Amino acid sequence: MKLLKIEETLGYYLNKESGYTEIDKITKEDLMRLADLTLENEVIFDEYSDESIKNHAHQIVYKSVFSNLKNLENRRQEFKDEVSRLFLSEYERYKEKPSK
Repeated sequence: MKLLKIEETLGYYLNKESGYTEIDKITKEDLMRLADLTLENEVIFDEYSDESIKNHAHQIVYKSVFSNLKNLENRRQEFKDEVSRLFLSEYERYKEKPSK
């Protein structure tokens, strides 16, 4: 699933309707949804470069979103392991209780 793309010298993100919206219109909710998608799915992004995006506002926003999502993607397993560790003790405690 492609979350970020560069087309006709502008940056775009995958919106909740599965279409693409210009990156400078991204909201906090959109960022959270993209982060969730990155943690839950195999995702791809068009690589950022100053030459491929001509609009300065798009450059700034795309570069930031791209680097943060890429970092999240690279650390996906680390996040999943941490979540598993957080709930392991609770899981073990409930697993050992006899059923009534």
